[in-house]
Amino acid sequence: MQLILISGLSGSGKSVALRLLEDNGYYCVDNLPATMLTDVVALYSEQGYQHVAISVDTRSAPTLAALPEVMANLKAMRVDVRLIYLEATTEVLVQRFSETRRRHPLSGNGLTVEECIRLEREMLEHIHELGHRIDTSHLSANALRAWIKVLVDADADCLTLVFESFGFKHGLPLDADFVFDVRCLPNPYYEVALRPLTGQDEAICRFFEGEASVAQMLADIRQFLQNWLPRFRQDNRSYVTVAIGCTGGQHRSVYLAEQLAKAFAGEQVLLRHRQLPAKK
Repeated sequence: MQLILISGLSGSGKSVALRLLEDNGYYCVDNLPATMLTDVVALYSEQGYQHVAISVDTRSAPTLAALPEVMANLKAMRVDVRLIYLEATTEVLVQRFSETRRRHPLSGNGLTVEECIRLEREMLEHIHELGHRIDTSHLSANALRAWIKVLVDADADCLTLVFESFGFKHGLPLDADFVFDVRCLPNPYYEVALRPLTGQDEAICRFFEGEASVAQMLADIRQFLQNWLPRFRQDNRSYVTVAIGCTGGQHRSVYLAEQLAKAFAGEQVLLRHRQLPAKK
């Protein structure tokens, strides 16, 4: 059985994730106490379900402490269990609750929305390191659905190397393990003909291929990752997210992320561009 656990902050897109998985053939359960996971998985396995997705979050707060042990037990039972942890900045979450006019699940004690978000982060502190984190602060629902679909199709037995481009003017990604700042490189934005293009376009690639500093940056990042990836494997890490940032997340960071993904084609690689529209 493949079991996808969805957790994270309220308002970060957990419902979007569950609906996507349901549309793709997963039997979905919203808000299940962590202590019930083993029994529920056994029941669904007997009934022949091969793909199950379950959300586990602060709505069942008293059972959250048991989740790491439960996940370890499920893996020992040869269940392909993966945790996807969704988060976003406090400012974005406050705005989302304001726009939807929904109450935060922890608001029953007279706390403000910001106080609820802060408390929820504390309650989930031991959870987000158990799986793959996705920062949805600047993601559309379509982009989030696309990212999750690719993620669940990946081989859980291999370390997944995620290259993510972003723009510093939109904020640092919360889900990054490493952040490389490439704003020091030549910027095609200042050439009018290149400005509307992205780092995926051939003209931008030609622009960068003639720059020695770009080749040096690529070589340095590649060497750094080659040196340290074996240590992450030894640490039994399932995911490593490498964020490449430029000013707007359109040219330099996109190009370098694309080139790094090609350089590590022998690994299990996912490629994301936070500031570019999701491909249909």
